[in-house]
Amino acid sequence: MQGRRVGARAGESRASLYEEITSKIIAELEAGRVPWVRPWGTQAAKAQLALPRNGATGRPYSGINVLILWGAVIERGLTGQSWLTFRQALSLGGHVRKGERGVSVVYADRFVPSDERQRASAVGEEAQAIPFLKRFTVFNTGQCDGLPDDVATVAPLPPPGRIEPLVETLIANSGVDFRIGGDRAFYAPAEDFVQVPPPAVFFEPINWHRTALHELAHASGHASRLNRDLTGRFGSRKYAFEELIAEIAAAFSCAALGIVPTVRHADYLGCWLDVLREDNRAIVRAASQASRVADYLLGLVPNATCFPQPDAPDHAPA
Repeated sequence: MQGRRVGARAGESRASLYEEITSKIIAELEAGRVPWVRPWGTQAAKAQLALPRNGATGRPYSGINVLILWGAVIERGLTGQSWLTFRQALSLGGHVRKGERGVSVVYADRFVPSDERQRASAVGEEAQAIPFLKRFTVFNTGQCDGLPDDVATVAPLPPPGRIEPLVETLIANSGVDFRIGGDRAFYAPAEDFVQVPPPAVFFEPINWHRTALHELAHASGHASRLNRDLTGRFGSRKYAFEELIAEIAAAFSCAALGIVPTVRHADYLGCWLDVLREDNRAIVRAASQASRVADYLLGLVPNATCFPQPDAPDHAPA
């Protein structure tokens, strides 16, 4: 009986954490701010465009943690994209300044309770894993003193003139049937091809590359790649969820490549809000899937040493 009460409390804690994260994202969207698109390169952003990373391990955060940490950087006017736990700061010879307020990020994984193992063994079934989500606190390296100089150093962005070739190499290495033409950009799941209008029709050349990354994010879901459900019809919740994944994935990919993310489908805002209000785990799942997509796309760029692999536990369970 006690084990059931502990399990119930853990479930309630998990639910409240999902609700807290989702409520914040909904509030941002209702205010007209898109959490995966931040004002990088303006006075509102004091930090360099980058994926947030752990200053001790050098590995980038992923999934919902990227949105949480990007939001904290902008809201608090922080100057860097590197983060540490309190103990990590001490282990590196530094310390968090007195009075500094940390940011709660989440650790997501799955585990199999012992009673479930016993039940499954008794009936000859496979034990069912239970997802768990718990929070821990990190501090920006700008909130710390005494750290080695290289701890807060962010990998340099590709120099001007190299970003576009990186995207074009990514496209070539994707193996996707990538067609240039027409007057609209889209991915056709049944025929497995991407079509994007010619670069000349875009107001800024970099917008063509942003669009290409968005459509390739959709293409990553094909059964021969990451195998997502792409059967949603236009206007459906399933379709809106896939658009959410592609939007966030493109933002993550852009940030890693040195391209300031933008919103491609702002007209889906109402649908995204409906999805989030209906399921308080949707944004966590979408962000987790988006990180998988970004990792996949960035992995197509050879010798991309500026794209270290993320810590697996940062990914939330689907």
